[in-house]
Amino acid sequence: MPTYHFIKKDLPTLEGSISMGYVHLPSQTLGMDIEPIPKTSFDEGDDMVWDSYSSWIMKHPSALYEFEKIMKATQNKKIVVFLDYDGTLSDIVDDPDKAFMTETMRSAVREVAERFPTSIVSGRRREKVQDFVKLDGICYAGSHGMDIISSVSSNRFGGQGHHRRVVDEKGNEIVLFQPAADFLPKVEEIFNLLTLGTKNIKGSRVEDNKFCVSVHFRCVHEKDTNTLEAVVRSVLECYPDFRITRGKKVLEVRPLMDWDKGHALEYLLDTLGFDSSDVVPIYLGDDRTDEDAFKMITTRGEGYPIIVSSVPKETMASYSLRDTKEVMQFLQNLARWR
Repeated sequence: MPTYHFIKKDLPTLEGSISMGYVHLPSQTLGMDIEPIPKTSFDEGDDMVWDSYSSWIMKHPSALYEFEKIMKATQNKKIVVFLDYDGTLSDIVDDPDKAFMTETMRSAVREVAERFPTSIVSGRRREKVQDFVKLDGICYAGSHGMDIISSVSSNRFGGQGHHRRVVDEKGNEIVLFQPAADFLPKVEEIFNLLTLGTKNIKGSRVEDNKFCVSVHFRCVHEKDTNTLEAVVRSVLECYPDFRITRGKKVLEVRPLMDWDKGHALEYLLDTLGFDSSDVVPIYLGDDRTDEDAFKMITTRGEGYPIIVSSVPKETMASYSLRDTKEVMQFLQNLARWR
């Protein structure tokens, strides 16, 4: 049974002032868990080590070209589909509030969900993802899996303490699983501090994703990225039980706990009743946080982790798709496979 590892310490009093885009806080770091960030351009793509796309694609072949092979291997087994949102179902855009999926993509997801249990697993606020997707009959996991909505609860994960039965706007009784609920007050504090601390950094955007905070810098001038990094690091000095991870032009501030998209997959497989050897999970994602899900499937030894990327990068995915257009084609093929 998975366990949660929370770091609980007495936090220093938040002192100092916020001015001119910088946050001045006590200097001790108190053991923060922060990924190294390159000083010039802290983007996910900076860790590429492959010489060419052609050499990379040999190790991570196209899921479209290998589609029949994949499907033949799943015969007499139960397919369960998991999908990231940004960069997978919708293109990456400058304004995160305008990351709309196309109607054609929505139709493809709907067709897949009519045939296979389907879940959306995103770093976004769950309600935001639901508003983007606009489909019933699927499960939604937001905040990197720290906010999951389903029809039943799980005794394997977190006990009943993190489960809450509620009634949705349509009158249906649902179960909310929120293992990071205790962190919510601190997340709100961090969001407010980062919003204030970055207000003078042109092009920056701080997004409240409920159990995590996203600091977008896609529209920030390169000369200001170090300043943005300094603001985020200084705010986190007083929050040792949070960590910083990074994705595509975004810094993610998350609780330091043993929970990620990989654990979310395990939870959803369990609650959906598909935690058995005859189940084949298929996961499509494009970002570094999706690697936790890829790792879970690889460790499980059954399933297909598929990365969405047009550039070579280190990944635990077995297969690849170049972009959202190929994702849509893959989903259409999956829905119509006989």
